[in-house]
Amino acid sequence: MDDVIELTEAEILRGKPMPSRNHSILEGRLSHLILDQYESTFDVLTELDLDLIYGTAIPDICIYPKLTFNWEDDDIIKMTTPPITTIEILSPRQAYEVLASKIRKVYFPSGVQSAWIVMPSVKTVQLFLANDSVQYFRDSIFNDPVTGIELDLKTVFK
Repeated sequence: MDDVIELTEAEILRGKPMPSRNHSILEGRLSHLILDQYESTFDVLTELDLDLIYGTAIPDICIYPKLTFNWEDDDIIKMTTPPITTIEILSPRQAYEVLASKIRKVYFPSGVQSAWIVMPSVKTVQLFLANDSVQYFRDSIFNDPVTGIELDLKTVFK
């Protein structure tokens, strides 16, 4: 008999599984490391609701070119402009194929140029590029050629 994973009410409202401790640590650490090194070039937005041409999604992290903010104006609830890069952190109750499919069927057709799937349990990052290539990084320097972002995975997974 197949194991069936039932989503909680909170997960249904979020539209995705709840993050775990490791997921939360990595979301914060990746955001911090990217901002620390690339804040003059990029803005890093977490848990942003995207309403893109080919679908909706809430990536764990979105990387945009430096944005202009006017804090007094109305806030944007759903972004329709695709980020340069999306980062998805695989949660324990999340299916890998769902994330890979979202990258190929929603993100890339909508204009996202690169996407990462971070897999905490195996300390690996997969880099998806719009040209259909997929690269794997583990215990090395991760390099996204689209953004030029380089991260030492030993620091990410310390």
